[in-house]
Amino acid sequence: MAINRFPRLAVRALILHEDRLLLGNAYPGGISDLWCAPGGGVEPGASLPENLAREVMEETGLTIEVGAPALVNEFHDPESGFHQVDLFFRCRIVAGALDPAWRDPEGVVTERRFFARDEMASVRFKPDSLAAAAWGTGCLYDPLEVIVR
Repeated sequence: MAINRFPRLAVRALILHEDRLLLGNAYPGGISDLWCAPGGGVEPGASLPENLAREVMEETGLTIEVGAPALVNEFHDPESGFHQVDLFFRCRIVAGALDPAWRDPEGVVTERRFFARDEMASVRFKPDSLAAAAWGTGCLYDPLEVIVR
């Protein structure tokens, strides 16, 4: 088993619009029904908010303003040794709208949509504390959880 030497760092956006949370499905071809907040890996030399704004634009076509941190989540894959730390920020849309014709340039996010709070009970999403962080206040910490597909 190959173990990564360092955890991967990623940023994610908690975007509430009309009290609905924006989520994306990052499984090409619909091979999974798992939804997550938009975002992705941090590139060195850019701030966390700059990285997040870039990732959200790539995945959704939206321009956002990045606000305060809301959640720190860790997950890992015991088989491969993969370990990721996600930093979630409260964000708001400043330009754009979801367009069904929008395509993620990397082809990872194939579907994106807003979910009402009561819909979250019937949707499979990660991390487990996503809804609590999105509709809550302050900053939460979600300890290491095993990756799911």
